[in-house]
Formats: sequence, C-alpha cells, structure tokens
Amino acid sequence: MAYRELVRRWHEGVLAADAERWDAALETFAGIPEPPSRICFDIGCVELLAGRPRQALRAFNRTVEKDNSLAVGYFQRGFVHLQLEMYEEALSDYQMAFNHLRKNPFIDYKQLGLRHILYAWEVLYSTAAAQCQLQQWQEARLTLEKAVVWSPEGRTAILELALERVQDCLPLEPMQVPLRELFRPRKKEVEQLASKDFLGKPKVISSIVPDDEYFGFEPLRFQKLHIPSSLLEPASTMDPWVTNGLPLPPAQLPPSRLPVDQKPEPAGGEEASANSAGAEGQKQLPPAHGEASASMERPVVLRARCECSLVLRAGQLPPEAELRRLLRERFGQQAERGRLSYRHTDGTELGTLEAQQDPEGLWQQLAEGSLALCCQDSDSPSARPVLYRMLALHPYPAQGPGDLEFSKGDLLDVLSEVNEEWLEGRCKGRTGIFPKCFATQTSCGAASL
Repeated sequence: MAYRELVRRWHEGVLAADAERWDAALETFAGIPEPPSRICFDIGCVELLAGRPRQALRAFNRTVEKDNSLAVGYFQRGFVHLQLEMYEEALSDYQMAFNHLRKNPFIDYKQLGLRHILYAWEVLYSTAAAQCQLQQWQEARLTLEKAVVWSPEGRTAILELALERVQDCLPLEPMQVPLRELFRPRKKEVEQLASKDFLGKPKVISSIVPDDEYFGFEPLRFQKLHIPSSLLEPASTMDPWVTNGLPLPPAQLPPSRLPVDQKPEPAGGEEASANSAGAEGQKQLPPAHGEASASMERPVVLRARCECSLVLRAGQLPPEAELRRLLRERFGQQAERGRLSYRHTDGTELGTLEAQQDPEGLWQQLAEGSLALCCQDSDSPSARPVLYRMLALHPYPAQGPGDLEFSKGDLLDVLSEVNEEWLEGRCKGRTGIFPKCFATQTSCGAASL
C-alpha cells in the first residue's frame, strides 16, 4: 500500500474512534495490510474501549513484535495481562517497559503522534501492583521505594499512600495509558491528503480587446495592428547587414574588394614623383587584351612607397647640411627635401633631426656603435593628414598584402575613403585598406602626423 493511502486510512480510523464508533474504526484499521506497530497499538486501545480484552491482547502482541523497543507497548500490554489475571506475564511486561526506558526518567511520545508521557515511576508503580497480585509484598515495598527516587516533586504523596497499602497487604490499582489517547498521523501529512490548486484561477489584467473581462482559459485570438505605411519599405531595399531590425556583426568575409587590389590616391591629388629615393612611384597599367574600353573608362593606378636609409659609423657623422648633400648624391633630389629622423639599430624611431642640430650629441643616446638615419618623403603615409579616426569593433585579419590588419579596440587613422565599403587607414605604424563596417567613427578630432 502506498504511504499516502496508509495515512488516509489511519486518519479515518482515528476520527471514527474519536466519534466512539469502535467497529467503524476497527474496520478501517483492518483495511490496512501489514499495519505498523503504532496502528496495532491503536487497534488494541479501541478493542479495550469496546470491552474485548482478548482481542486487545492480540493487538498489543503484534505491537511489540513489530517494535520490540516500544516501552509504552509493553506497559499497555501489562495492563491487559492484569485484566486477564495473567500476573506473571504482566510483571514481565512492566519489567521490559522499565528496561526500555534506558534509565530515562520519562519518554515523551508526542513526536511519534501519541500525546502521552510515560514516566519511570508509573512503570514501577504498576510493577508493584503486579507483585501485590503475586503476594510478593516485600518486593512490592522495595519497588515503591525505588519509585520514590524516580518520581518528580508532587508525586510522592501517591507513592507514600501506596506504601501504606502494601504494608497492610492491600493490592494496588495499576496505571495505564488513557485509552482515548491514540497514535495519530502527523498534521502535515494529513493536510497533504487534500488536493491543492497551485495555479489558481486565471484573471485578465490588461487586454486590447474590450470583451476580455472573463475568468478561465481561452485559446489565443489574433490581434489586428495598424502600422502607417510610411514606416515600411520593400524588403529588397533593406540593408543586407540588418535582420529584424538588429545589426549583425561582420560576415566571415569582408565586402567585395576593388577590381584590383589598390590603395587610393592621397589627398594631394594625382601628381607624384618617381625616383630612387623611393618616396612614391606612379604608373598607369595598360588594359588587358579584350578589355580596352573598360580600362579606359576606369584607369587603374598603382602606387608604391618605400623609405631610404643611410648608415654611418661613429666619427663619420657630418652636420645636417652635409647629410643632405650625401643623400642627394646617393638618392636624388627627393631625398634632400625629405624629413630626416634617427633610429636605433633595432628599428625604433627616436626623433626628427632638425636643421642646425649637431648630430654628434646623438651618439651618447645610443647603445650601439652606429646611427641609422631615415629619409622619409613628405608624401609618406606617416606624413599624410588624418581625415578622422575610427575604433575597431571587430578584429580584421588581412585578406591580402595591401590590407590593414588590426584587433578589436585598436584606434584607426583614416587617410582616405576608397568607396562606400572600404577605407584606407593607418594602425600601429602600418598602412592599408580595411572594410568600413569593421569599425566605427570616434569623437577624436583629426590630426596631422
């Protein structure tokens, strides 16, 4: 039997006993297969209330068989044995009850569902009553003296009166658990027998439908919404980077590239000079075979930039004017106009070499025995003006040799706009092109470097 059903029948049997319907209570208890010891105790008490001590004795026998440590079970069976004039058995039961108290002055059975406290002195008093029936007056007197030691304050008068009766060889009336005190199931377990509605009744709080003042469940109804047509546009004209109104991150591949990997022209215009100083070279690429008309309509420009360096040993460093002359002889007129800067041998740029500055003082700032000078053309990427700055929203790995690679959070200097999707920029000393959608414009103003 499920525990829930056992609790239900147990509770029904106790209620029937409270209403003094003894047969109904016993019938309910009988419907429980293999009842536990506490229900067997209840059956024994009901049988006593119905005036059937023999049936009560069988019930208490099952009680102690199922729980041989239940002191109150032995105590109540001892009372039944006295009623049936089975004095030896009664004396044995009272002794077993006292032993199962385990030297405790009392046991409170409230936690088990029985509203009764079994005291040690009561067990000893009933033991003396059984000894009186066996004509063991001396043993009964000693038992009562022992009960005085275990009795609480206020109970000694009863025991003193019992001692006087034993000295006069008069029998004692045994004590018992009140028969209407039964083991009952826990209150929480009984409360859980009733079904509960955890969801409750639904109630409409707010609705756009005026007739929604109802209680209960109803299938969902379609709602009609009116949206101005001026707020809508055909799906074909929508931005491919936007879905359901939420911007998506850049795709795995950047937008379509230019017909030929190229870098846009600087802000200075179409003019450029080509020389051995390597500042800038310009050349129009001839059209491919079969594509002459298309090439003439859209010319392709290839620009290449480089820097020139001159290394001198210690003791050979001339003044700035002499350096210009040496550079002109080596690299041409463009090198004479370029910006001179000095670097460590590891390539770290330190500063610009100004006119009238004595280079000899620079030797003491260097750890190596050589000084590297860099002649940079005025049209070099590092000298070009910055249109505005952007902040990288996503990392962009270079897709080609002319791309600008950067990481998320890097600051990008925009040098020119290639088209609506591509920009030319500079980051961490490198220059190249990158997709516009990978970065956003910052509030930092443009500056010329």
